[in-house]
Amino acid sequence: TFTAWCNSHLRKAGTQIENIEEDFRDGLKLMLLLEVISGERLAKPERGKMRVHKISNVNKALDFIASKGVKLVSIGAEEIVDGNVKMTLGMIWTIILRFAIQDISVEETSAKEGLLLWCQRKTAPYKNVNIQNFHISWKDGLGFCALIHRHRPELIDYGKLRKDDPLTNLNTAFDVAEKYLDIPKMLDAEDIVGTARPDEKAIMTYVSSFYHAFSGAQKAETAANRICKVLAVNQENEQLMEDYEKLASDLLEWIRRTIPWLENRAPENTMQAMQQKLEDFRDYRRLHKPPKVQEKCQLEINFNTLQTKLRLSNRPAFMPSEGKMVSDINNAWGGLEQAEKGYEEWLLNEIRRLERLDHLAEKFRQKASIHESWTDGKEAMLQQKDYETATLSEIKALLKKHEAFESDLAAHQDRVEQIAAIAQELNELDYYDSPSVNARCQKICDQWDNLGALTQKRREALERTEKLLETIDQLYLEYAKRAAPFNNWMEGAMEDLQDTFIVHTIEEIQGLTTAHEQFKATLPDADKERQAILGIHNEVSKIVQTYHVNMAGTNPYTTITPLEINGKWEHVRQLVPRRDQALMEEHARQQQNERLRKQFGAQANVIGPWIQTKMEEIGRISIEMHGTLEDQLNHLRQYEKSIVNYKPKIDQLEGDHQLIQEALIFDNKHTNYTMEHIRVGWEQLLTTIARTINEVENQILTRDAKGISQEQMNEFRASFNHFDRDHSGTLGPEEFKACLISLGYDIGNDAQGEAEFARIMSIVDPNRLGVVTFQAFIDFMSRETADTDTADQVMASFKILAGDKNYITVDELRRELPPDQAEYCIARMAPYNGRDAVPGALDYMSFSTALYGESDL
Repeated sequence: TFTAWCNSHLRKAGTQIENIEEDFRDGLKLMLLLEVISGERLAKPERGKMRVHKISNVNKALDFIASKGVKLVSIGAEEIVDGNVKMTLGMIWTIILRFAIQDISVEETSAKEGLLLWCQRKTAPYKNVNIQNFHISWKDGLGFCALIHRHRPELIDYGKLRKDDPLTNLNTAFDVAEKYLDIPKMLDAEDIVGTARPDEKAIMTYVSSFYHAFSGAQKAETAANRICKVLAVNQENEQLMEDYEKLASDLLEWIRRTIPWLENRAPENTMQAMQQKLEDFRDYRRLHKPPKVQEKCQLEINFNTLQTKLRLSNRPAFMPSEGKMVSDINNAWGGLEQAEKGYEEWLLNEIRRLERLDHLAEKFRQKASIHESWTDGKEAMLQQKDYETATLSEIKALLKKHEAFESDLAAHQDRVEQIAAIAQELNELDYYDSPSVNARCQKICDQWDNLGALTQKRREALERTEKLLETIDQLYLEYAKRAAPFNNWMEGAMEDLQDTFIVHTIEEIQGLTTAHEQFKATLPDADKERQAILGIHNEVSKIVQTYHVNMAGTNPYTTITPLEINGKWEHVRQLVPRRDQALMEEHARQQQNERLRKQFGAQANVIGPWIQTKMEEIGRISIEMHGTLEDQLNHLRQYEKSIVNYKPKIDQLEGDHQLIQEALIFDNKHTNYTMEHIRVGWEQLLTTIARTINEVENQILTRDAKGISQEQMNEFRASFNHFDRDHSGTLGPEEFKACLISLGYDIGNDAQGEAEFARIMSIVDPNRLGVVTFQAFIDFMSRETADTDTADQVMASFKILAGDKNYITVDELRRELPPDQAEYCIARMAPYNGRDAVPGALDYMSFSTALYGESDL
């Protein structure tokens, strides 16, 4: 075996040996063998035949072997010159180990282990082959055949080989290797089959020849692995980009659909319809928006993670499609929240307006009904011609009665003006039933004008007749004059006692209660007036009875009878306790509203500061340094869990807020926090903790990808925090320069130092914001020493697969790469247009450059 191995190399120098111990004794062929296998020139040999010349030549060979780091134990030039077989074979094995086996390295193993691992990987797909050593694993010959078939399948029909025919297998492998692979027969098939344990050194020597014969294929495999790794990174990044684009599109589409709904200000005619709109808005805030808040936060996290991965793989930054930048999402989101705010304000204002409209409409109907009831029959009365046939006393009575009517008419002027004012306010507030209100108001005003004209006409007729009439019943006149205003006062009192009211605070209901108490205090005086009026009527009756005056039993000056006065007075007395009850109920409702205000205020005054405190604590955690990044990540996740567990308190506050809105409470003096403040603060808190966790995850990703130790990371963080004076999480240019100097960077104040610092700032602050984040600081500290793939490395790998050509073919890509990655390259590589191009040639150089440049790959 050793003889054949030596001859396989000496053949290149045009010589051979027959017997190792004899042919190497003079040292000349030994020196020639070392020159061939090392590619280096040895010292000039001695050509003399004397023993001293031979020893000198052998010593030169042994010195050269020792210069390659090989320890020669107990091997001397004298033993080689004297033909010591054991020493000579030991020396040859040492040469084989050093120059044929030692440089073999597979997956960080070397020498014997590396060669064995190479054999195992290459023969793994073959049945009946199990390489575990360099002796009995090779006895059946299938291992040698498998190595040849794996690299040159056209040389051996492996499917026809049988495990029970080792001689045929071995001889087939040895013959094919010698004929087609230029590997001499170093082994004897019969010796291997007939030996219980074949010689390990002989098989290692022979197998190493296969390794070196197929080293070109090994280089191709290494190149293919590098290309696969780079393509896998690009494919993963492309998927992340597609995911970002889809999520951004979906979120923007949802915002685009939602904003018109929030900007729709079409008012409803009824309170119930507007309250349904408010309930729909609450459902949107509680159910529909929170998932979109999470999607927006996740979108930002995915964007940051993608950019970090692109930086770590030496790829250009991801630029989303037009209109889908994170800033575009934030701008659209800001427009959504602005629309939300305006929509909720509009809803509440509309509810207030409708509440006011309902109150005014009811008040209009009450006053209009009272007025219409009063005017009923008045036009007919004013148009009577009774004065034409009346006696003098009757005429005077008619005149006095008319004066009383005018007094009553004047007293009703205020009510007509109130009705017109209410109708005008309903019009200004855009009341949905304004046409019917306007028609009724116009009818009342027209009738009122007509009553005025008729009153004036009748008065003129009576005054013309008055000159003919002299007597009048003073008592009836006094009765009429006092009864009319008192009757009007009672009607006004009844109207006021039945008047509806709307209040929003305890102070307002207390004001109404005070006014009501003041009214009740006037009742005794009113009762005295009533008794006085009734006394006048009793006096008339007494005169009639005493003097037998024929008054026909009625008062000619007024239609107000004592019975009517007593009836209205009794009605007033009944309305007073009803008014008391209504005021008490409203007072209780306002007290309940005040309790709701205090309950909401007490919770909001706790939750608001809690959210602010948590925001500040997250800010401190993000810049403090306690334990490893994993410890910080676990701490933040536990912190996030505690924040999420606080959500029931937010939901409870939402419930109290709903009760407040349902009770139509619009102001709360017990807190400066609104539900909107709490919602925005809560959403910002969730987003901030998620972003902070993502920053630590990206730091871990950077640390692991760049090979940064925890101690280095702690040193970087400590230096960064030391110069972050205001704890803002960023460094200004001067702070950053001081930090770099503290870490050993030589940045002077001269022109060269300023230029170097400007270069560094362009890396850590590409957008020229004037600040350096911790993530950018970590990227800078690790990127210049990181071992990353480059376009030149990928280009060199493709050149190996292409057999040193400037182009590569489709067949070569499909043969050397896995199917999915081969098709990935074929779909994206441009045609090669060089002078040496062949049909179907592809340009792997521009493809490799595009992987690391501005490209759509």
